Amino acid sequence: MLVFLGYFSAILIGVTLGLLGAGGSILSIPIMVYLMGINPLLATSYSLFIVGFSSIIGVVKYYNQNLVDIKIAAVFGIPSLLTVFVIRKFLLPELPDYLFDIGAYTVSKDLAVMLLFSVLMMIASISMIRSYKTLNNIKLHTDRIRYLPTVIQGLIVGFFSGIVGAGGGFLIIPALVLLCKLPMKKAVGTSLLIIAVNSMIGFGSDLLNNVYFDWKFLFYFTSIAVVGIIIGNKLTTKISGDKLRPAFGWFVLVMGIYVVFKELIQY
Repeated sequence: MLVFLGYFSAILIGVTLGLLGAGGSILSIPIMVYLMGINPLLATSYSLFIVGFSSIIGVVKYYNQNLVDIKIAAVFGIPSLLTVFVIRKFLLPELPDYLFDIGAYTVSKDLAVMLLFSVLMMIASISMIRSYKTLNNIKLHTDRIRYLPTVIQGLIVGFFSGIVGAGGGFLIIPALVLLCKLPMKKAVGTSLLIIAVNSMIGFGSDLLNNVYFDWKFLFYFTSIAVVGIIIGNKLTTKISGDKLRPAFGWFVLVMGIYVVFKELIQY
């Protein structure tokens, strides 16, 4: 029953990416860990592939509408993808399975990944609930692109993407609007391109490390997510992403708190 629900939930990953340009990995990792019974570290690898491939499909629509800024994607994305590659290829494989003890708790690599992911979820929820309300009012024509902060933000996103397999669209979109002065719709399209490249670089790094993947599962799950992103793209003409985003933010906040309690209780 849980596995069936997991496959059904894959549609939500795609719909979320299609409507919001972010949030796919926020859903994919809890779905795979808690519904599909997949190890957290392997779930981050699967998330990178599923979200990356789905984002490639989603970005086509935005690119055809001239809503993808390749130059900005490079400025933001190159430091980000380099960070993802270094973390997935060199850092994560070298971390021991058990890191340290805190009182009665033994902090394993799996636990650390899930707790960091829960923190990321809560940061994402705050970003979705609060920050997006003012993004459409930014004066795009008055300020220059702030390259150094953009590169730093790219490094931050690369760190989170590398460790927990998250695309980081909720961090990327505000940065593209506030630092790069992109209009909201163009920020969403550019975000999808950055997410796609980051995710596939991260997944490729795992391939180089000979991580075992269940390709049949990946094919089925990703195919369902792609159907979801096509549905999400269609729904953008009927549903306002700006109105949906705060509600999704509250949902993510609840999920983040649930992950914390779930992980600490079982340990």
